[in-house]
Amino acid sequence: MIKSFADIFQVPELKRKVLFTMGILAAYRLGAVIPLPGINTDAMRVLFESQRNTLLGFLDIFSGGALGRFSIFSMGIMPYINSSIIMSLLQGAHVFPYLDRLQKEGELGRKKMNQITRYFTLTLGIIQSFGLVYSLSRLPTPGGVPIVNDLSVSFYVISVLTLVTGTVLVMWLGEQITENGIGNGISLIIFTGIIIGLPHGIQDLIRLLSIEEIMIIEALFLIFVVLAFTAFAVFVETGQRKITVQYAKRVVGRKVMGGTSTYLPIKVDTSGVIAVIFAVSILSVPITLAQFFPESTFAAKFMGVWNRGGWIYEIIYAGLIVFFCYFYNSIQFNPKDLAENMKKWGGFVPGIRPGEPTAQYIQKILERITLWGALFIVIIAILPDILRKQLNAPFFFGGTSLLIAVGVALDTIGQIESHLIMRNYDGFMKKSRIKGRWFNVR
Repeated sequence: MIKSFADIFQVPELKRKVLFTMGILAAYRLGAVIPLPGINTDAMRVLFESQRNTLLGFLDIFSGGALGRFSIFSMGIMPYINSSIIMSLLQGAHVFPYLDRLQKEGELGRKKMNQITRYFTLTLGIIQSFGLVYSLSRLPTPGGVPIVNDLSVSFYVISVLTLVTGTVLVMWLGEQITENGIGNGISLIIFTGIIIGLPHGIQDLIRLLSIEEIMIIEALFLIFVVLAFTAFAVFVETGQRKITVQYAKRVVGRKVMGGTSTYLPIKVDTSGVIAVIFAVSILSVPITLAQFFPESTFAAKFMGVWNRGGWIYEIIYAGLIVFFCYFYNSIQFNPKDLAENMKKWGGFVPGIRPGEPTAQYIQKILERITLWGALFIVIIAILPDILRKQLNAPFFFGGTSLLIAVGVALDTIGQIESHLIMRNYDGFMKKSRIKGRWFNVR
C-alpha cells in the first residue's frame, strides 16, 4: 500500500490533482482559523467548551472548529448544502415547470441550475449569517465575558458581509477541487473539518483517563466500539446487490456480438454520505431560527430539548436519513430507463421478461436495498451517539462524523485508484479494488 501511495507521484496528472486538492484544503484551513474583527476569542472558546456535547458543538466540528473561533469561514458550506437540498426537492416534486425543462437540457441545463443554486446560496448566507452574528454576540458565556465588546451597526454590516463572502469563497474552493482536483470538493471540505478534530478527541480521551472520569476498561471498550463501527461503516459503504444481466447474441455485419453475462450493481447505500449531510443540514435549521431569539424562554427550552442523544432529535434524525436515502435514489435511478436500455441492447435479467417486468423487478430490488441501507446508516449514525452519551466520551466519536469520514475517504481513494489502474499501476490492494464492493445482498 505504501508503494501505491508513492505511485501517485509517478503519474503527472494525478500528482497535479492531488497537490492541487491539498493546496485548496490548506487554504480552507487557513481561513478557518482567522477570527472576525472585534471578537473575543477567549470568550468564544469558553462558550464552545461548555457547548461541546450539544448540537452547537457538533456544528463546530462540522465546520472544522471555524464556528468555535467565529472565523471568516464560520458559515462553512452549510448555506450551499441547504440551497442544494431545496433545489433538489423542488426538482423531485416537479413544482416549477422551468426547473423540469432545465433538467432535460443536459449540460446547459445543469449549468443554469448550478447558477440558480449559487444565487440561492447567497440569499440563505445573508439570512443565516445575520442570525449567527446576532445570536452568538448575545449568548451568555460561563464567565460572563461578552463575546463582542462593541455591538454597533458597522460591526453587524462588516461581520455579515465577511461571513457571506467566506461562504461564497468556500463554495468556490469546493467547486475548484471537484473540477481540477481529486474527489468531491464539498465532501472533502466537510471531511477535513471532521478529521481535524481527531487529535483533539484523542487528547480529550487521555484527559478523561488522567482525571479518572472514565476507567481504562471503559476507554478500551470505547476504542473497540470506534473500530467496530468503522469496520461496519466500510462494510455497508462497499456493499452492493448484483443483478445478473444476460446479453443475447447479435450478428452485426460479419461479427457475432453479445452472448455475454454481466451484472448491474446497486449499492446498499447508494446515497453515500449525501443523506447524512442533508439530514444534519435540515436539523440545523431550527437552531438557526432559534438564534434570532437568544433571550427568548421558549428558544432556550427548545435548544435544551433539540440536542444530540435526546430521543426527539434522534427519531427525527433517523426519519430524515431514511427519507433522503429514498429521495436520492428516486432522482438517481430510473428503473424504466434502465429496462429500456437493456432491452435496446439485447440485455435481459434471467427469468424476467424484458421491458416493464424488468423495470418492476429492478424497482422492487431498489426499494428493498434502499430500506436496508437506510436502516444500516441509521444504526451507524445514532447508536455511537447514544454510547458516547452513556460513556461520556469525546464528541469526536460520533456516528455521523464517522459515516462522513469513511464515505468520503472511500470515494476519494477509489478515484485515486482508478487513475492508477488506468495507467497500469497497481491499486491500493493487490487482490481487490476499493470500489469492488465486498458483499452482495440477495
